[in-house]
Amino acid sequence: MHEEFEKTLFEINDGVATITINRPEAKNALDEAVRRDLDLAISHIEKGSQGDIHAAILTGSGDAFCAGGDISALKNSSGKPAAEMRERLRSSHQLMTRWYNLDIPTIAAVNGTAAGAGFSLALACDFVLADPNARFILSFGRIGLVPDWGALYLLPRIVGLQKAKELCFSARILAAQEAHDIGIVYRVVGSNEVLSEAKKFAVRFQSASSLSIGMTKSMLNSSYERDLKTSLEIESSAQAIANNSDYHKEAVKRFLNKEPSIFDWEKLSK
Repeated sequence: MHEEFEKTLFEINDGVATITINRPEAKNALDEAVRRDLDLAISHIEKGSQGDIHAAILTGSGDAFCAGGDISALKNSSGKPAAEMRERLRSSHQLMTRWYNLDIPTIAAVNGTAAGAGFSLALACDFVLADPNARFILSFGRIGLVPDWGALYLLPRIVGLQKAKELCFSARILAAQEAHDIGIVYRVVGSNEVLSEAKKFAVRFQSASSLSIGMTKSMLNSSYERDLKTSLEIESSAQAIANNSDYHKEAVKRFLNKEPSIFDWEKLSK
């Protein structure tokens, strides 16, 4: 554990960083202290993602993942100049973008309600594991706001434009199984097992090439914004870098010598 965190727990075990928003009395809402903690945690991960950290998990304490914006902060911000609110949200967007663009796999362990910006944070993860009782809700519409923290960008890319409009306009509750059926949740796990399953899932990436995963993730995250010609050029450059890595050379050597692979997802999943 790191003592410099105020309302978030942060630990690194077996190459996996786990961030736990620790405001159970407020359903892990995003106040200023939590935002600072998340920024600090991402900085730790960025420094360690070159070898010491292979994956990161985001979860919440108690019975909620994250309820989104803090109610008291929303009350205080109501009626303030638009420019002030815009700058505050831009700061939040920088935080979300840094998380989204980490060079390692990120996993949301959704143990309960993920509402508003909490839903957006789950969408910004590479994989979402959910408790059967987890609930997702883009609650912005209930209070006359627009979805933020990247939801308007991320959601249609995952579920399609029409379904994204429905979820944004209706602000309805989305159960874990339905979230799985439409592609938001990667897997619904056993009751009260979401964090342990997320850690098992994350540990699988220990023996993978951090270099190739990082470049692949970066290219996939921006794939909708590029034309084919540009994508192929970036792919060529990335492949040249990966081809010259020590990891690739060792993997080829093992293959030719009929030795076990460095990384075997199927074996690790058993």
